[in-house]
Amino acid sequence: MSDFMMSIAADGSYAARLVRAPGGAEDAWYTERWTLDGPEPYAVPLPAGQPEEPDSPVQPLADGRVLIARYADGHYHLALLYPSGPETGELPLGALESSGALRLLPPAPDGARVYALVADDAAGETALWLVCGGAFGPEPVTRVPGHCSGGAWLDAGGRLLALDRTDPATGHTRTVTVDVEGGGLPSELLRITEHSNDRLLLADPDSGLLMVVSDAPGEDRIGWGVLGSRLPVRFPEALHPDGVAIRPFAVQPGQMLTPEACAVALELSAPEVGVRWVAVWRAQQREVQPIAAPEGWLAGVGRWTAAGELLLPYATEELPWGLERVLVPVPEPQPLRPAPETAVPYVPGGQEAPAGHGPPVSAAPANQGVTKPVPLHHSPLARTD
Repeated sequence: MSDFMMSIAADGSYAARLVRAPGGAEDAWYTERWTLDGPEPYAVPLPAGQPEEPDSPVQPLADGRVLIARYADGHYHLALLYPSGPETGELPLGALESSGALRLLPPAPDGARVYALVADDAAGETALWLVCGGAFGPEPVTRVPGHCSGGAWLDAGGRLLALDRTDPATGHTRTVTVDVEGGGLPSELLRITEHSNDRLLLADPDSGLLMVVSDAPGEDRIGWGVLGSRLPVRFPEALHPDGVAIRPFAVQPGQMLTPEACAVALELSAPEVGVRWVAVWRAQQREVQPIAAPEGWLAGVGRWTAAGELLLPYATEELPWGLERVLVPVPEPQPLRPAPETAVPYVPGGQEAPAGHGPPVSAAPANQGVTKPVPLHHSPLARTD
């Protein structure tokens, strides 16, 4: 982690990052918490008794405390940091033993629970842990065969977690879902073709919008689909410009059942010329909308409000903490083009689906009152909108 990496609480109230101490040594790092939900943003330093390692992950909670995971002597030591007068308060949460890398996942929607992935290379598995919000310190949730990355919540209750899993037998990477309360084996969410690598980039529980990246069209392309819909995954040309890398980093909440109107913030970069900028895309558009990012923008970090305001944190020498609020206008919607008629979807069980449709990415009843998405198999590939 560096000065330019930041994580945001589930409700957008706080953010946190590690920064170098002003005028300090090269390895003098400390935690910095930003308050984002007031009239003006401000930052509070949370230095501990000793400098932090620059790669220690941090995650703010909705109550303002900041989770940090410190690695020492073969263990990850977890603690919550918070302001306590002029000092930094620290609440130890326990430790978990591991020689593999630990990565904190996006906070659960309740803003209080944080999960982590811990690689177990020797066993060829990835362990999922509840590292904050449990009753008795870090709690193991499940172990998933293969290497897992990514991480997105599919429901507002914070029970269905999507992970990108690389199968050690086939080498294919596909998104699976894990029930963090019910446990059990993960279930497959994305399989666009039999041999494709399909990963989930963003998910919005309100609208059901899914942003994916897949090599099913012949090369890695960004596409979109809808959880609970029979419409195919689409790969619009607007999200595949020549010579430009695109990374979706924030999706607009609150657009109930209207995924086409849901705004997605994109970080675009042209590596050959060293240029980086921000744009907004909606499924009901055929083009992206470039917007001006503030000087010192913390690249790849931002958050939408339900009203369509994009919040972009930035830091400069003159202003060490700032928050740009961009109200992005909504253009007139453009009709979506139909999926290619030549695309023949496949439905498990040998049944042929109607032309232009794939098997549903809908929710099917499951045990313990939770709905699990049905996997998307062999959907038609629409390259344009």
